[in-house]
Amino acid sequence: MPQSKQSNRDAYSLILEAIDVGVYKPGDRLVESELAERFGVSRTPIREALQRLETQSLLERDGRSLIVASLDHNQMAELYVVRRELEGLAARLAARHATEEEIKVLQDMVAADDALVGDPNALSRANRRFHEQIHLASHNRYLVQQLDLVHRTMALMATTSLAVQGRGEIAQSEHKGIVEAIAARDEEAAAVALKEHISVAFMTRLKRDAVLREK
Repeated sequence: MPQSKQSNRDAYSLILEAIDVGVYKPGDRLVESELAERFGVSRTPIREALQRLETQSLLERDGRSLIVASLDHNQMAELYVVRRELEGLAARLAARHATEEEIKVLQDMVAADDALVGDPNALSRANRRFHEQIHLASHNRYLVQQLDLVHRTMALMATTSLAVQGRGEIAQSEHKGIVEAIAARDEEAAAVALKEHISVAFMTRLKRDAVLREK
């Protein structure tokens, strides 16, 4: 692979990961020179990465500056509607196409993640790995691409719903039900279980936001 293309991909991935883990939060300004220095990449691939992120609506213009985008209530609701349907489809296809090895990986993930319930940030990262594993188990590359974009956009939410007290335990129980349905090759049950899981996460976030508005 030519060095320029490799640098472009690296710059994009580095900035995206920094947004994803909260180094840069919604409203933060991204400056080419600062990013180039932070990541040890020249300014040209940084500029191209920023343009790509703006095209994907992960960055937005604030005058002449680019800032990390934020989601208003309607955008968040729209995102969850799309995520719910796509995740449900992924679970349905995983129940149909997942190999026995992929199912075992999902079962192992759920078992291991029980130990993370007290750490919302670690559980959030594990949650993302779990969902990505289901996406891959769907064996549909186009669905995986769309879900990847949805999950990238989820990074624009500054906090995780898993930080709400009690949500971690409930989410883990929901994950177990999803995997059980996939393992049983019950496509409808898997789709319903994952869609309900996303709905509960959305309701949890809405309730949390309502409380924060009162403060």
